[in-house]
Amino acid sequence: MFRRLSPGFAVHIAIVFLALGLVQLAGSLIFYQIIDRQTLRDDHARRVAELLIVGERMHAIAPAQTATNMTTRYLLANVSPAPMVAAPGDDEMLADIAARIVAWEPSLGGRPLHLALLAEQGEGRNLAGSLQLADGSWFNFQSRDITSMWPVAWRAMVLTMLLTAAFMGIGLVVLHRIGKPLRQLTDVAETIGQGKQIAISETGPKDLRDLAHAMNVMQERIARLLSDQAAAFEAITHDLRTPLSRQLVATRLVDDDELSQLLRDSIEEITELLDSLQAYLNAQHFTCEPETVALAEFLRSEVSGYGDAITIVASADPRVRTFREPLALALRALIENAVQYAGEAVVSLHRRDGDWVIDISDNGPGLAQEFYQPVLEPFFRLDEARQRNTKGFGLGIPMVHRLMMRFNGSLGFSSPAKGGLTVHLTVPRAS
Repeated sequence: MFRRLSPGFAVHIAIVFLALGLVQLAGSLIFYQIIDRQTLRDDHARRVAELLIVGERMHAIAPAQTATNMTTRYLLANVSPAPMVAAPGDDEMLADIAARIVAWEPSLGGRPLHLALLAEQGEGRNLAGSLQLADGSWFNFQSRDITSMWPVAWRAMVLTMLLTAAFMGIGLVVLHRIGKPLRQLTDVAETIGQGKQIAISETGPKDLRDLAHAMNVMQERIARLLSDQAAAFEAITHDLRTPLSRQLVATRLVDDDELSQLLRDSIEEITELLDSLQAYLNAQHFTCEPETVALAEFLRSEVSGYGDAITIVASADPRVRTFREPLALALRALIENAVQYAGEAVVSLHRRDGDWVIDISDNGPGLAQEFYQPVLEPFFRLDEARQRNTKGFGLGIPMVHRLMMRFNGSLGFSSPAKGGLTVHLTVPRAS
């Protein structure tokens, strides 16, 4: 199953989009503050000009209803004998608004029009004005705060947030579609690293198609190399075993018993080395079909040949779909290693993090933590001088490691406080 877009990566992308949105918001506010001040003045001038014309006409038709009809949520209006604003203000903004009012309604030119700014609670200011009507009375009005930029800020903020959310959604969708072939290639690369071969679909942009094609070619070359390697080694071992068999027969003709035994031991050691090498190389291209296995019963059957040297601890007998033969090869190699160094071992079955784990524990000399990784390499031996006082060629644990990598299992080590070594074998799960 191919992985989804990493949550952490998606969060990082979202943060980038959010940061861009904040930059856009700040730029929008500065832009609005520069250009919208004149726009606001022009808009107020147009509305005031319309208000004055409508108010004057309504006063001529129904003087008593002028104040009631003209007053709204955003505007206070009344008609009185005296002006609410006694004299025109000398503020530059007021003079600009007055000029714009006349520009919108030229008929108001030459008429007494007094404008002023009245302080409101907080930092806002209201536009107040008085226009003398034809009968000598004054039409007074007061509009809401005209100096605040909050309406503009809210418009810019809402617009920016909507655009940012839209672009973020579109960007994540596009990123997911673009990144899907890369995620598939990543999964395939991990699968190849486990020794498997899988055909990659050569789809998507040209660069990704070229990469997929190159990886497919690489897989074919690696598979061919391993196949040639296995075939060459099979031929070599076959050619070596024949003269070794002849030499083993020839040792019976040697009169010196000590020399004859020495020759037989050497021949046996070479044969065991060839067997170990063959098992290690086979693990790299071993194939097996999954099957349902009763793990506790499986363990008992595998250790039955060791007698009292192996103790089984299993509180359940779970049935797991796994790869029986690779698991058996790995278990035999680890038990053989434990018996060789400690004489006995405890094999336990338990569940950990959703997987079934087989622990092989012994009270032997143990393994220092700094050797947990090197011991996975072929031919690694703790006796650096390559003394031959211990059996083995350093291929058993590397073989187990290769098998587990190939079949989605894992191999780990821990050193109990009481001493010895515990090997953790995670049972491979079939996909």
